[in-house]
Amino acid sequence: MKVAAIQMVSSTDVNANCAAARALLADAAAQGAELVVLPEYFCVMGFKDTDKLLLSEMQGTGPLQDFLSGCARELGLWIVGGTIPLRAGSTTPATRVFNTTLVYGPDGQCVTRYDKMHLFRLNNGQEQFDEARVLDAGKQTVSFDLPSVDGDTWRIGLSICYDLRFPELYRALRSDLLLVPSAFTFTTGQAHWELLLRARAVENLAYVLAAAQGGTHENGRRTWGHSMVIGPWGEVLGQKPEGAGVVVAEILQSGLAAARLRLPALDHVVL
Repeated sequence: MKVAAIQMVSSTDVNANCAAARALLADAAAQGAELVVLPEYFCVMGFKDTDKLLLSEMQGTGPLQDFLSGCARELGLWIVGGTIPLRAGSTTPATRVFNTTLVYGPDGQCVTRYDKMHLFRLNNGQEQFDEARVLDAGKQTVSFDLPSVDGDTWRIGLSICYDLRFPELYRALRSDLLLVPSAFTFTTGQAHWELLLRARAVENLAYVLAAAQGGTHENGRRTWGHSMVIGPWGEVLGQKPEGAGVVVAEILQSGLAAARLRLPALDHVVL
């Protein structure tokens, strides 16, 4: 199965971001990708945390969900919609949201939802982030089965950005392919991004598909990029260092089986 990670440098303009995402999704489809992952906050990188509240939607209705559903249906893709802000309650206007990944099948139907469980906080004296100011944390791990056109069925595990630092989440997912839509800061990405992604692949003898924001944004924030596909032995199968683009790679059940046969570590789990 061919998979693709979309890398973006999203701005504060939702319409422009959606147009850019649509073009990159079409590019991935033209290259034969069957599953495509958008980055975290593909729809907007605002000037302040509360900007995302203005875009928040209730699950099942809203322009961002319509956009993702329409792209999946029109392009015949499985689309993992990076993240969008979904309301934590029915309050209008929203005061709290979840940072949510929605998965759409080629028929345009929403297959599953994952709310980011681990909320990022950083204060290094120069940068300060605290997602808990406006986000509520998810409570459940989420995976789903994807029947590919070649006849294989893939178990897909969902995670988002900062989740990457918590290996127990990935072990609980017990998946063939782990997805990590992200917007890693340049500082933390330079230090830890590839290291953590490859570790999660090796620990779980699984493929990892990580779609990232990658560049300097209109709000002044710089993200690390380096969207990549990683094999179950920890090998990097493809990546894009910076700027908007598409990373496409083929993943194989035979490669997964070979790695797990060579080193049956998953059969030796004690805890």
